[in-house]
Amino acid sequence: MSSAEQPVVLTCAQPTGQLHLGNYFGAVRNWTSFLDSHECYFGIVDQHAITMPYVPAELRQSCYKTLALYIACGLEPEKCNLFLQSHVIGHTELAWILGCLCPLGQLERMTQYKDKSARADEGVFIGSGLLYYPVLMAADILLYNADVVPVGEDQRQHVELTRDLAIKFNATYSDTFKVPSLNIPKHAARIKSLQDPTRKMSKSDPNQGGVLYLLDEPNIIRKKIKSAVTDSGSEVRADDEKPGITNLLHIMSASTGRSIEELEAAFAGSQYGAFKEAVAESVVDLLTPIQERYKAISEDKKYLEGVMKAGADAAQKRAYKVLSKVSRKAGFVERPR
Repeated sequence: MSSAEQPVVLTCAQPTGQLHLGNYFGAVRNWTSFLDSHECYFGIVDQHAITMPYVPAELRQSCYKTLALYIACGLEPEKCNLFLQSHVIGHTELAWILGCLCPLGQLERMTQYKDKSARADEGVFIGSGLLYYPVLMAADILLYNADVVPVGEDQRQHVELTRDLAIKFNATYSDTFKVPSLNIPKHAARIKSLQDPTRKMSKSDPNQGGVLYLLDEPNIIRKKIKSAVTDSGSEVRADDEKPGITNLLHIMSASTGRSIEELEAAFAGSQYGAFKEAVAESVVDLLTPIQERYKAISEDKKYLEGVMKAGADAAQKRAYKVLSKVSRKAGFVERPR
């Protein structure tokens, strides 16, 4: 099957510069499963990253780091198109057109907007970009007429809005956009904070001891897991009443490919200390090749910029085709060439 006949997969993530284990298990590792069967576009959405206060120099550096990490995690440029959102003309143009079709109330009901805007009372700046964020995300997807959008459960609402806007545009003008399907891994590990296993692992966690970053050195990984919150008793088993041990079991299961049941049997009668050591070693073994690959390419700015350019060129070619069709149907005069 040629690439032109392959279904298109598109997904994007903000350039955090520091991906953690939850990002890897919940998103990036799943993306690699599409490389041989789909035409893949993976975007680093730097325009989304400015909806909240940020430092420009850090944003630029994070884009390079995130790109290097994606490649180290298996998103090889030979098999996919890796690009920066700001390098492709069309994302913001399409967002404006879609925004004119999107009811304001639908944006105000978005969970992410409601959660973050609630922090305004804490003195956090809330700009209109945060409200408009889901429309830009819809444009990110529809600009490539993607068939499949692999995301985490927390992005379901945004992709549903994308589907709504595709249907509304098609009904208002004529059939233009594919209505993309969601791909949410059914068995993706839900990795929680090591220090508060009732909350998901997050780079914004005020207690950084609860976050395992992909670039954490082995001694840091061992220290964080050794200090992870556990539960009363000493039995290693997954249970709602044992969130700490359950989280560690999920981490080890995702790291090794062994089932929870198999791990429970293997550590029956073991003390928590020995179990934690085994969890730590499984994470170190998983991350060592990723870290080695990252170190080999992260300082090669010329190589990374070449990857960015090749990815953006391919993305732009597809984006122009869709944007031209959208502009014509919306009634805009064709741009002089």
